[in-house]
Amino acid sequence: MVSPDVAEAVAILRRGGLVAFPTETVYGLGADAANPAAVARIFAVKGRPRNHPVIVHLAEATAIKAWAAEVPPDAWTLAEAFWPGPLTLILPRAPHVPDAVTGGAGTVGLRVPAQPLARELLDAFGAGIAAPSANRFGRVSPTTAAHVRADLGLDVDLVLDGGPCAVGVESTIVDLSRGVARVLRLGGIGVEALADVLGHPLDTRVATGGSGNDRQVEPVPGEWAAPPAPGTLASHYAPEATVEILAADGVATRARTLLAQGRRVGLLAPRRVDGLPPGLEALPPAGGPQAYAQCLYQRLREADRRGLDVLLAVPPPESGIGAAVADRLRRAASTA
Repeated sequence: MVSPDVAEAVAILRRGGLVAFPTETVYGLGADAANPAAVARIFAVKGRPRNHPVIVHLAEATAIKAWAAEVPPDAWTLAEAFWPGPLTLILPRAPHVPDAVTGGAGTVGLRVPAQPLARELLDAFGAGIAAPSANRFGRVSPTTAAHVRADLGLDVDLVLDGGPCAVGVESTIVDLSRGVARVLRLGGIGVEALADVLGHPLDTRVATGGSGNDRQVEPVPGEWAAPPAPGTLASHYAPEATVEILAADGVATRARTLLAQGRRVGLLAPRRVDGLPPGLEALPPAGGPQAYAQCLYQRLREADRRGLDVLLAVPPPESGIGAAVADRLRRAASTA
């Protein structure tokens, strides 16, 4: 039986409205993916460029056949292993998929979320829901319903509250539109886990900016340009505070310099850092990579609530989901 809140959400979606809903990664701002006018409203509310595609959320893996013109074997392998879950697959779009969803590209991003309330909504709606993160474009992603309300206010018709997001960073995006698996965005599933399932390393040049696992991969002959994908701009996920990334042993020196300039300075690190100068505001330790991912956006928002000028960030080890956390910190720190 469908809950009253979900029934209301379905009615709103069917009449072209916007519904914010939780996934295991972040909260999404959803619209009927088959309704170009409804999807256009997502872009207007977020202030999102029209050529920046959105991900279509589906109730089950078999539904990708209705959205993709072609589904290569590796796509089914990854879907079987990681769906429902924080993985988005980029595939050649079916002819009927609206340009509003794809940004006019020849590909479409598809995912089956694992969060129970999201699954109830998708089951009840019975069709694809286009949903980028439920925040203003380029800003810190929301991981609670309160974040959505603070960011979007009355611009969203309904917010479904499913509690804090369990993963806390966006889905991993894997492009399979040319048959070869390429990682476009690091996320909730580590590249190592993807490689284990596929039985070979993946090309991560786009996701890592030419560093990391791509050294294991031979260049693919011929020209290849990555299709557009959400959350891959150099500057993204940014709080109002300036973010600076550094090692733990460099925190004290950098903090003293900034404090001497009259700046208000905070620290985000996996664990307690000793020897800090007076006046530095240390946020609660983020913990190991998984815990760091879960609290990352909450901590970035806390930096703004405290009115910090600069947030010094010590990233976790760059493996598994820790690589996604480090990626988000780099994009938050970028001024590109």
